[in-house]
Amino acid sequence: MAASLKGQVAWVTGGGSGIGLAGAQALAQAGAHVVVTGRNPGTTQAALATLRAGGASAQAHVVDVADKAAVQACADAIAQEHGRIDILVNSAGTNTVARSLDSISLDDWDAVIAANLSGLFYVVRAVLPTMRRQGAGLIVNVSSWAGLYPSRASGVAYGASKRAVNSLTESINAEECQHGIRATALIPGEVATPILDKRPVQPTPEQREAMVQPEDMGRAI
Repeated sequence: MAASLKGQVAWVTGGGSGIGLAGAQALAQAGAHVVVTGRNPGTTQAALATLRAGGASAQAHVVDVADKAAVQACADAIAQEHGRIDILVNSAGTNTVARSLDSISLDDWDAVIAANLSGLFYVVRAVLPTMRRQGAGLIVNVSSWAGLYPSRASGVAYGASKRAVNSLTESINAEECQHGIRATALIPGEVATPILDKRPVQPTPEQREAMVQPEDMGRAI
């Protein structure tokens, strides 16, 4: 397994922490060159340092997936430098503290949809031309149990965005299989990542310990 992805290039959005960083570490350990992107410069650079300290072949770019021009520029840069993009992991996402129907603001709704759905779509669209030329590609979309079973805990915007991600994943498979491109949506329950810090009621350390851990998701990716 250690060399199974040797020579392949993987782009991981939201790679600064949590599921994204864990996925980047797992892909790097399997031999891929990993490009991590995130909108926070400090977190993104810290992730790059962590990856390289572990011996990974990696690089990082500061990209907000909600910025369609920045997403396209990053995809073009990766393809130009490496000549290929074999794997895309869409892990960038967010939620808001006030998240029920009676409390979420319109601005917060827009922000969640922009990061979790529109941003994911922008990245998919940006890599498809390269993957089509290759005749192969894998897209891993990090969805959520909330995309199947919305709840007040996850919130209306988050649940709606993740259900849409599941549908988009199916569309990718239906339309792009002829080009050798396949997609999957990972649908975990609660994962102990920094996004939990935005919950109105914080989980206890014991509750976080009982959740799926980032490294579990890294292995799944």
